Amino acid sequence: MTQSCTLAIDAMGGDYGPSVTVPAAAAALGRHPSLTIILVGDGARLERQIESLDPPIRARLRIRSATQVVDMDESPSQALRFKRDSSMRVAIDLVRSGEADACVSAGNTGALMATARYRLKTLPGIDRPAICTTIPCRGGRFRMLDLGANVDCTAEHLFQFAVMGSVLVEAAGDSHHPRIGLLNLGEEEIKGNDQVKHAAQLLQESDLQYVGYVEGDRMFRNVADLVVCDGFTGNVALKSSEGVAAMISQYLRDEFRRNLLTRLAGLVAMPVLRALRRRLDHRQYNGASLLGLRGVVVKSHGSADAWAFEQAIETGFVEAVEAIPSRIDARLGEIFQAEPQQ
Repeated sequence: MTQSCTLAIDAMGGDYGPSVTVPAAAAALGRHPSLTIILVGDGARLERQIESLDPPIRARLRIRSATQVVDMDESPSQALRFKRDSSMRVAIDLVRSGEADACVSAGNTGALMATARYRLKTLPGIDRPAICTTIPCRGGRFRMLDLGANVDCTAEHLFQFAVMGSVLVEAAGDSHHPRIGLLNLGEEEIKGNDQVKHAAQLLQESDLQYVGYVEGDRMFRNVADLVVCDGFTGNVALKSSEGVAAMISQYLRDEFRRNLLTRLAGLVAMPVLRALRRRLDHRQYNGASLLGLRGVVVKSHGSADAWAFEQAIETGFVEAVEAIPSRIDARLGEIFQAEPQQ
């Protein structure tokens, strides 16, 4: 990609702030010569952080001062009312004004969603933004949404999520005609609540490639490129899968440390274990997209290290260059235009 792009980074967000966001920004600039980054936060602190960077990298880094920081446990309403000069809000406003093409933040998820929705607004035809991320599976990966932004959803919301997610999958080059599944407690048509059944009907009547209901265990068998669900279900499923992965890793460490013989076996198996750790490393999938807004906003894990935050920046860069909001808007227009003919 050679198209120029400017990203606004909430440099103060997350558990570690500039000690993570600045090195990650520098690494991203080294990867993409067409990229410019605006670091938003404590100006004096950020100046000290970047002074040791190589001049060519520093030349593509700008600093925008912000006097406030949204705390990780702060309520969205408090952030909206009292943190109008927070690094998070200023970064989002740079997207709103067109000075930046995307915003990346590791800050408070609720505050980020509320602020982004308030300042950027949703696309026409989208009632609620949704959080979408990438999850590894057998032989590849899939995307899943919503992951916590919308606890209760109507069938129409789920259909909107499917449209938005399918555009993202296509833009990322994973599939030209994404397979879409609805997360459900069974594959049979009679199972599920009324919202899921109605959403299935809407998907069947659309030109999207709907493959049916997907049970929790089948998500990881590469049966769909996009799995759609409400935010409550999606968040529980995601956190459960992360917990199981962490438990398996701990079990392996415990078994290989059990005695001298298992330690020797662990040395022999080390190349395999390292490869497994790389495949299960959630940091490579860091960066959840807030889809449905009139601008690109990417949420990083609050505990992300510099390498993980760099992956979130990469997500923001790709979505900005691929103009994901415009593509979602165009796709929705096609669907709405076709509706009266059905």
